[in-house]
Amino acid sequence: MYRLHGEFCANHPWEVIVATLTLGTCLFTIDSKFYLLSHARPEPGDINIDTVVMTLVRFPGIFTVISSFIFSSSAISCFGGDVSDVKDALFCFLLLIDLSKATKLAQFALSGERHQIKANIARGLGVLGPSLTLDTIVETLLISVGTLSGIRRLELLCYFASVSVIVNYIVFMSFYPACLSLVLELYDNFGSKIPWDFNKISEDEKPNPVIQRVKIIMSAGLAIVHLQNRWTDKEENMPLIIEEYNNEMKDSPSSYFHYFRVSADQIVVFILLVALTVKFMFFEEEDFVTDTEPKPVPVKSKKLEKIAAVEENREGRSKEECLDIFKRDNALDILHDDEIESLIGVGSVSSHTLEKYVEDKERAVKIRRIVYGACCENVIGYVPVPLGIAGPLNLDGETIQVPMATTEGCLVASTNRGCRAVAARGVISRLVDDGMTRGPVVRFENIDKSAAALKWINDPHNFDRIKNSFDSTSRFAKLTKVQVKIAGRLLYIRFVATTGDAMGMNMVSKGTEAALNRIQQNFPDMEILSLSGNYCADKKATAVNWIEGRGKYVVCEAVIAAEDVRTILKTSVAAMVDLNISKNLIGSAVAGSIGGFNAHAANIVTAVYIATGQDPAQVVTSANCITLMEPTGSTNEDLYISVTMPSVEVGTVGGGTQLPAQSSCLELLDVQGSNRLQPGRNAGKLARIICATVLAGELSLMAALASGHLVRSHLKHNRSAQFTFNDRPFSVTLHSK
Repeated sequence: MYRLHGEFCANHPWEVIVATLTLGTCLFTIDSKFYLLSHARPEPGDINIDTVVMTLVRFPGIFTVISSFIFSSSAISCFGGDVSDVKDALFCFLLLIDLSKATKLAQFALSGERHQIKANIARGLGVLGPSLTLDTIVETLLISVGTLSGIRRLELLCYFASVSVIVNYIVFMSFYPACLSLVLELYDNFGSKIPWDFNKISEDEKPNPVIQRVKIIMSAGLAIVHLQNRWTDKEENMPLIIEEYNNEMKDSPSSYFHYFRVSADQIVVFILLVALTVKFMFFEEEDFVTDTEPKPVPVKSKKLEKIAAVEENREGRSKEECLDIFKRDNALDILHDDEIESLIGVGSVSSHTLEKYVEDKERAVKIRRIVYGACCENVIGYVPVPLGIAGPLNLDGETIQVPMATTEGCLVASTNRGCRAVAARGVISRLVDDGMTRGPVVRFENIDKSAAALKWINDPHNFDRIKNSFDSTSRFAKLTKVQVKIAGRLLYIRFVATTGDAMGMNMVSKGTEAALNRIQQNFPDMEILSLSGNYCADKKATAVNWIEGRGKYVVCEAVIAAEDVRTILKTSVAAMVDLNISKNLIGSAVAGSIGGFNAHAANIVTAVYIATGQDPAQVVTSANCITLMEPTGSTNEDLYISVTMPSVEVGTVGGGTQLPAQSSCLELLDVQGSNRLQPGRNAGKLARIICATVLAGELSLMAALASGHLVRSHLKHNRSAQFTFNDRPFSVTLHSK
């Protein structure tokens, strides 16, 4: 409970600080008429010299003393006390302020890496909070016994002392950790090095259980004493108290010069406070800063022993030493961030496996983000692209919101309309094939040897030998087939393999290299010209990908009721079917299109690719699509539509999918990362989502073309800009062609 409270204070410092200051101000300025004894107090303008002196000299002092005094004064003012009488409780007040707890919490805050400050503050409150709470209860009950004595000065002393104890506890549990978190965060943001580094702080702060039990028994007994003595109704004595207090006030001098007279006890108080201030500001702080080698503390766990051991030789630790520590402990927690980065840089640790070796998951993300070479080199910033949501899309009985990053107006709105059109009956999708490809080119001395190699590779008995070599390079890459084409003495070998949830280009390339080495054992004179011979084919419009497929081979279908076609799409089934034949089928054939038998599949594929961290260059292959429409139903009044995409190249791990924004979009689709139970399921689902979204986009655009709405919508959303001339608005249409 205390640790969670500490996390809240450390993570919301501004809220805690402002709330505490506001509460303190309200308490200090509460109208005195609400209190029974208020009419006997001095007027608001009568400020006692004791309050002025004590407040001013405390401001340069230690933080805890200042804040405790200020908030104690506010509390005393709130409950109707005279702040000028605080001098009576001064020495008790100074005695009760425990700076050791504040120092200990600061040590906890500075006991690890910079990113762990907030967590360490929470850990410190979790350790110190319970014992401090019990001590506060005991001290308050014990000191407040003096308020039952009947001696006015002693009652004032105990009253103010009790308030100080309670307020000091509240300040320590809220205001102080919030300020500590905020100051250290600002200190770190300015690029300064934090001077304290108590890396070996111990959590073994549990007090003696016998003493704790005694305190609990004492608290119970004191509580009984208070209840017994305070149970009687003292309202009948209140007029006597008021009269006595008024008589005292009448006897006091009314001259303003009275407030500037300095008595002997005030001089003593002033000297004492100045001495304490000097001590706190100079001597104790110097002890902390110069103590560069903190005293060893007993560590009981093996993990703390390891941390203490390696920290003794923190400076100058080589990569080899860090690697030895990692191999010995199979963990990275005891290494510093820069040391972990060095291990990633030399390839000893994979950045995507950091969560496996680091307990703090946020730390793993932080380290991975700053490791150079991720997704881009010579990084100077980011180019923001507007991100929209299309949906909900009813896909295979699941409701999905599809993120689309685009700078084209109307695209998200149009796709969203298509999602509405298929919402009633939904979209059905199927992943019919899966296989990423790599097609190297090799050369032989003559066509006899190249033909012999082709025959050997196509022999089913030899496929297992090639597959074993290919599959040995990865846990997820599994070779499914090999296609071979011959051109003279050149041989083009197309390896096809499943790659789990990764898009798989690097994975397949690695497996291809191992497979070629195996083939070369039987054909030593085979010359490997290139790992890619364009028979893959990657990022190029090719018939082989359109016919054979590459990546995910996906098919989607939907049936839209005639009424929905009329009301949502604003057209008719007959018009949609006729336009699809004329445009998407015949028109594309006349153009000699390869895989382009659609209206604008590339539009949707690109927008989803950018949003989810895919390689946008692969849209040239991934947008291969044929859209088919026909009337259906008992009376052929409904619309049947299908979209077939044989080469959707996607992945949910690696590449741009690890970037924060793109990873969040994948989480929105519930496909982020690798599916451990069924490898490849997440990437397959993403491909099906893309295909279904393309279907929605095809529906909407074809309907707009059939009804003549396309130009009007673009003029409204994307092609017009409004200007003023002589205070009269007019529109200018921007034509791109």
